[in-house]
Amino acid sequence: MKYVVYTLLAAIVASLGTGLFYLRGERANSQKMLRALTFRVALSLVLILVLVAAYFLGWVNPPPARS
Repeated sequence: MKYVVYTLLAAIVASLGTGLFYLRGERANSQKMLRALTFRVALSLVLILVLVAAYFLGWVNPPPARS
């Protein structure tokens, strides 16, 4: 499970870097930047859904409460 989360986080960071690359380029192509950032938002939503589903399926547990 943690490898799925790590992979999704790495893809989110890579997509963010791609968006920054297109933003900083001399010939800024807003269509490519928009696509990269839209992909990042979609990956973030997938990560949230995976974590919520894993919690409800019992694959991950919250940390124990401090006393």
